[in-house]
Amino acid sequence: MINFLSQNLATIIISAILLCIVVAVIVYLIKQKKSGKSACGCNCSGCSAACKCHSQDKK
Repeated sequence: MINFLSQNLATIIISAILLCIVVAVIVYLIKQKKSGKSACGCNCSGCSAACKCHSQDKK
């Protein structure tokens, strides 16, 4: 087991870092969605897809 870890330590570390980055991005997007902000960072008034992001029944 220790032999496997020592041979693949770089791959394990890089994979763990990438996993942390992906989780952080997902958490950030969920927080933005819950606070009512746009996920794309643009102004929704000029967006042609605003009706798809924000349903009409939300007020």
